[in-house]
Amino acid sequence: MIKENYLDVQKKVFAACERAGRKPEDITLIAVSKTKPVSMIEELLPLGVVDFGENKPQELKEKYEVLPKDLKWHMIGHLQRNKVKYIIDKACMIHSLESIRLAETIQTEAEKHNVIMPVLIEVNAAQEESKFGLTLDETPAFIEQVAAYPNLKVSGLMTIAPFVENPEDNRIHFQNLYNLFIDIKGRNIDNVSMRNLSMGMTNDYEVAIEEGATMVRVGTGIFGARSYPV
Repeated sequence: MIKENYLDVQKKVFAACERAGRKPEDITLIAVSKTKPVSMIEELLPLGVVDFGENKPQELKEKYEVLPKDLKWHMIGHLQRNKVKYIIDKACMIHSLESIRLAETIQTEAEKHNVIMPVLIEVNAAQEESKFGLTLDETPAFIEQVAAYPNLKVSGLMTIAPFVENPEDNRIHFQNLYNLFIDIKGRNIDNVSMRNLSMGMTNDYEVAIEEGATMVRVGTGIFGARSYPV
């Protein structure tokens, strides 16, 4: 079932690319495996799936340790500073940088491990009070600051759009983030490579792709609904 779900999502990704005149190879489909057992991840490996997303550093670390080393682990959840050490040499990218204090911690840990960590800046595009992230207006100056850290590589932007019944309601937020992405790209800031736009989840990834996403994060659409421990 999980394989079938993945292939179904992949088909929809291809169809969205076709509608938008984009190439499917420009989109990274991240299978969000948070709270899901290793056995479910293993079901996808024969399909050649390598990109997985985790919300909790400890869970990412545990899965990294038991699964093949060629998998790419994306840290997509809110990251506390005291947890950076668990994933600094295991995550391929941190999608949720939204404070200078977190940037400082990533720099310190990355330097210790002699790695350059690609990061995406988390933008609260819809300005929801319940969400982390910078406003669209704050983001350019924040990126200028983060670009000064030699062991961080600013690689793009990320947003978690509102949960809506109709995915079309989020199109405006995706458009706004894409416009900001293009604006920052045009500034040619040193140590900043605006390559990745991580936006779109199970509910709205097709609209996100139509509006310029290069990474979509799909969990429920692949693994089914999550049951969180009480």
